[in-house]
Amino acid sequence: WPAGLLLLDYTMYVWHRLNHRVPLLWRFHLVHHTDLDLDVSTALRFHAGELLLSCGWRAAQVAVIGPPVPLLLVFEVVFETATAFHHSNWRLPHALDRALAAVVVTPRMHGVHHSTRQAETNSNWSVLLSCWDRLHRTLRLERPAEPLVIGLPAYRDPLGARDLLALPFRRQRPAWPR
Repeated sequence: WPAGLLLLDYTMYVWHRLNHRVPLLWRFHLVHHTDLDLDVSTALRFHAGELLLSCGWRAAQVAVIGPPVPLLLVFEVVFETATAFHHSNWRLPHALDRALAAVVVTPRMHGVHHSTRQAETNSNWSVLLSCWDRLHRTLRLERPAEPLVIGLPAYRDPLGARDLLALPFRRQRPAWPR
């Protein structure tokens, strides 16, 4: 079971990274990153197209890793709980956050990933265990002192449900200025 949990978590790190690197996947995933306030609702803000595409990824996980059904259920509960936790707007004491971030993804750590700064968004892709970002040197805990600004520079106005659903199918603005 421990190896299965590690493999499932690692493949979700890879999936998240692919969502930022593969243009087709990014068209859908950017809906998640257009949120201007990072809170638990952000953990649910995924385009239906991204959820559909992730079903294929998860089917491949099951086919390749071959985890037993009880392990998949445990992983899914832990995965969804971790996703809600690290998208929350909880402000943990700095020392506690640092200690937790040595093992798991914290709200502060994942908040950096949702920054308007491209270098920060291209970091902290882990979902449950922070070791994958350490392994791939994509971990970023320190950042400039100014307040963290959430979202994408190209999408600073709130988008309604209709706009969010249509966004992947429209001409995309560059998410970051060139």
